[in-house]
Amino acid sequence: MERSDAIRPGGPSKERAASSLFGIPSGWLNPPVGDSARAAFVPLHYESNYAYPLIVWLHGPGDDERQLFEIMPLVSQRNYVAVAPRGLRIAGQQPGEEVWGWPQTSEHISQAEQRIFDSIETVCRKLHVAPARVFLAGSEAGGTMAFRAAMNYPARFAGVLSLGGPFPSGQTPLGQWTAARSLAVFLAIGRDSLQYPPVRACDDLRLFHAAGISVTLRQYPCGPLLSRQVLGDMDRWIMEQIAASPNCVVRSGDRSACSPD
Repeated sequence: MERSDAIRPGGPSKERAASSLFGIPSGWLNPPVGDSARAAFVPLHYESNYAYPLIVWLHGPGDDERQLFEIMPLVSQRNYVAVAPRGLRIAGQQPGEEVWGWPQTSEHISQAEQRIFDSIETVCRKLHVAPARVFLAGSEAGGTMAFRAAMNYPARFAGVLSLGGPFPSGQTPLGQWTAARSLAVFLAIGRDSLQYPPVRACDDLRLFHAAGISVTLRQYPCGPLLSRQVLGDMDRWIMEQIAASPNCVVRSGDRSACSPD
């Protein structure tokens, strides 16, 4: 049964405008232009002298960057700055329908990665972010793209989280596997999910094991994974990674996610 506190794709985030409930206004880092837009979340009682961890959120299917305003109050209202780029335009079921997603072709992967790093660069200019505490996260197809970008650029992220998004196939997702072995990974799956059933997650775990990548796997007794319980676990896991590396020293030769290409 779907949890009553689960966020439904295309639900409240479509109706809820960017607000100023969080101390200083959360909203778009830049006005939506064409297919491109970025939403930002500013924590409650934002303190400009503190370097906040940054969550980069890739929305799930049937949603857009405004999903950020729904998930962050359930993750934490105080712990993070967050930013969400809009996905790439994909074909909708109805003529003229605007749908945003994360296709896994070479061209779309390159465009998605550019949107991710542009969003990080922009939010780092406007808010105080800890460059070595950038976590890339996403839901379903957004989780798959989060895996893709984090594995392609493992030195630029402190960790990657996928909520119901399988590990990508094709386009050599483990091309940087040696560097990716030090990347923290959180994978959430739904016991009853049809899109990413546990048996497929087991295949992904075997792949991670063969590559020497350590993964925190959580299975939940539900299909939808954007619930208070799951997002709370996401918060606790990120805080555990930060506590494990309090100095957040970037490895020699690595570039932080806030560094220019």
